[in-house]
Amino acid sequence: MSKSPLASVHPDARVGENVTISPFATIEANVEIGDGTWIGPNAVIMDGARIGKNCRIFPGAVISAIPQDLKFEGEETVTNIGDNTTIREYVTINRGTKDRNLTQVGSNCLLMAYVHVAHDCVVGNNVILANNVTLAGHITIQDFAILEGLVAVQQFIHIGAHSFIAGTSKVRKNVPPYVKAAREPLSYVGINSVGLKRRGYSDQDIADIEEIYRILYVKNQNLGKGVEEVQTAFPDNTYSKKILGFIEDSPKGIMRGAMTM
Repeated sequence: MSKSPLASVHPDARVGENVTISPFATIEANVEIGDGTWIGPNAVIMDGARIGKNCRIFPGAVISAIPQDLKFEGEETVTNIGDNTTIREYVTINRGTKDRNLTQVGSNCLLMAYVHVAHDCVVGNNVILANNVTLAGHITIQDFAILEGLVAVQQFIHIGAHSFIAGTSKVRKNVPPYVKAAREPLSYVGINSVGLKRRGYSDQDIADIEEIYRILYVKNQNLGKGVEEVQTAFPDNTYSKKILGFIEDSPKGIMRGAMTM
């Protein structure tokens, strides 16, 4: 460990090999930091933080502060950060409450400056949260989702894998996988074909996903009828099962369909 004499590291903190702790950083007692992680100046790593290997935590970030939740009663909970995740300046990540007992950010994520991740959020792997994204409590974001700057997400929302949400959006309903979302109120504006191509999805995969959403969001004004048609047209398709499973697990509804301007 390379620790500046100007840093404050509690003797009970468990710090791995080749960790760099910069001047004026603070590491509290109930903290674990994996090998190769860099902690920048003035970062604060509070009780309950579990940080993986080769992470980078930039100046002013606060990891694992207690929840901003009046129902919190001091229960012992954690904040898990996966490997190879970058947390930029002044990001705040609050630890969990007794609902989930943890807040989690996966591996290979990028949280840009001033992102806020509230208590009991679960963020998957390879997720990008751009500057000033704000997540209320109990949100689930699946792998490879991208939220552009200033997106605000209401509590208990689920955001599907490989989705893309345009900057300044207000997210009040669940966002299914593979889609692009924009406008106010938040609406389906297509599938995230560029992201899917970058991640190795075939032209046929992308065509299938596009047709599934055409049936759900464009052809049918009634979501229930759209679901029935997708079940008939794509009975054994991997992507239809994932999309319909997401819809089934969204009792409070998903975002609305395509809108004409």
